[in-house]
Order: sequence, then C-alpha cells, then structure tokens
Amino acid sequence: MKTDWLINSWYRPSLVSLFLRPVSWLYRLIISLRRQAYRNGLFEQLSLQVPVIVVGNISVGGSGKTPFVIWLTQYLQKQGWHPGIISRGYGGKADHYPCSVHLDSLAAEVGDEPLLIHQRTQCPVVVAPDRVAAGQQLLAENNCNVIISDDGLQHYRLQRDMEIVIIDAKRGLGNKLCLPAGPLREPMSRLETVDFTIYHGASESGLMPMHLHIQQAIPLASNIIHKPLTEFADTPIHAVAGIGHPQRFFDQLQQHGLTIIPHAFTDHHAYTEADFQFAEAYPILMTEKDAVKCHAFATQNMWYVPAEAELSPSLGPEIDKKLREL
Repeated sequence: MKTDWLINSWYRPSLVSLFLRPVSWLYRLIISLRRQAYRNGLFEQLSLQVPVIVVGNISVGGSGKTPFVIWLTQYLQKQGWHPGIISRGYGGKADHYPCSVHLDSLAAEVGDEPLLIHQRTQCPVVVAPDRVAAGQQLLAENNCNVIISDDGLQHYRLQRDMEIVIIDAKRGLGNKLCLPAGPLREPMSRLETVDFTIYHGASESGLMPMHLHIQQAIPLASNIIHKPLTEFADTPIHAVAGIGHPQRFFDQLQQHGLTIIPHAFTDHHAYTEADFQFAEAYPILMTEKDAVKCHAFATQNMWYVPAEAELSPSLGPEIDKKLREL
C-alpha cells in the first residue's frame, strides 16, 4: 500500500512524525477553530426532527464502527424504537445524492458498509456526503424516530444528541498526534466531550469493551449452508480482508485453528474476479464487508464470515435511557 510508510510512522517512533509535527499543529489549530465556529454559531448547525446518535472515531482507520452500528440498531429495534441510518457512503459513487439503500443496491454505488448495515438490520439507510440532507430524506421516506449516523463525528453541520466513539484497543491512538504526524482527526481532548467511548478488543478493567465473535462461514454462492470455522482446519485457506485493520481478521481465523494464506487489501477495495485468481485452489474466507462486493463473481469455494458484536450489558440500557430522556 502506498501510504503504509506514513501509517507505520504513527504507531512507532519515527523521524517522519517529528518532521510533520508543524503541519500537525496547524491542522489541529484549524479543526479547533472550525469546531468553535460551529459551537459559537458562526457556522450554521441544522437539526432533524428526531434524536441523532453519531457513531464515529477520532482516528484514521478501521475501529469497528460498522459492527457496532449493527448491534446498536438491532438493540434499539428490540426496545421498540424505529431507527434509520445515514452514512457518507464511502467507497460508493451514486448517480445522485441523497441515495436510499436497497437490498439490490450495488456497493459501488452506495458503499460497502451502508449496504451491509441495511442487509443485516433491514432498517432504512440513506447515504450522502451531506448528512443533513441524508437525514431529511430518511425521515421523508420512512417512519423513523431515531437516526444513527455511521461516522460523521466531525460533520458538525449536523446537530447531534449523542456521540459514541469507537477506538481500536489493540492499535490505540498511536503517537496521539493529529494528522499528518499522527492518526488523530481531532485531539485526544475530544474524548472528554462524547457520551460513550467504546474500546474494540479491550481487556483492561475500567474500559467499556466491544468484542467481535466469529463462529461460522457462509458460502457467497448460496447463503444457505452455515459451516463451523473448525471444519476448515483440515486444509489451508485463503483469508481475504479489505478492511481498516485486516490483521485483526487474520488473527481471529488463526485463533480458531485455521492455517491461513493472508491477502490484505485496502479498506473499501473494489474487488474484481482477478483478485481471487490464487495459485492454490484452497477455500477462500473473507469478511462480510468484503462479501457484499463479490456476489457477482462468487464461486463455490468463496465463503464469508459474519461477525457479531458483544458489548457490556449495561451499555444498551444506558443509551436507551438517554434517548427516552430526550
């Protein structure tokens, strides 16, 4: 990957980060002034008619937002809420915006994560660079009484009632510097202003953890058979991941006793049939986010591995309580 050298410099001592610190200070000043402008009314903030929950992060790279959004949506559904989701639709390029997501939508148009969220939750999803416009169309077309914004923590034009930040506990926040010297979109002090901070993969006490569990694989070609991952232990498998942190998926497969040949792609990679022309005809296991882009050329040896998020039992009731108080 062309930017690997820069990303690696964020997570270990590096002269690159040292040289980029002046640019980082300028970036931090600009984003701080921008946020103050919204807070002081110099820039207009727009509200929607229902509570808005923003799920985002303060660092670049995958942190587990999509599994959390799926968990949160399903939890709120069980509590009697009618949630809808808005998203930037990163990785997709629709003919028009806002664009509503349907079961037969293409990831190339609406983005892989919004399509996956819609397929898993059956909730309405609308994508647009302008989250306010996405929310307005969502409410015009659907009977929703709460909106979840997938990402958009820094999209201050949209007023929000609750902010939830997801952090990759394994990689952490690197050198804790802002871009481009470090991975942070906003300074660490931003965490003091959010409602909940969730640590993906946390094992330390005192942190609110989220853990992703994988148990089975499902064939792309049929979606009917569910096969335990342990049944793939007899042969090597090709492990494919085009997510923010592919190594996490590879580690999970190995923890199930699988022998893997890893194939890491960039986040939101647009797959083609040629990407799967491997020399060995071993089974291919990929993430569910990758799978939504591969059904058109799926073969019998291509499987996806759904992940289920597990959160603290107290988190759901706390979020529900805050919503009802609104």
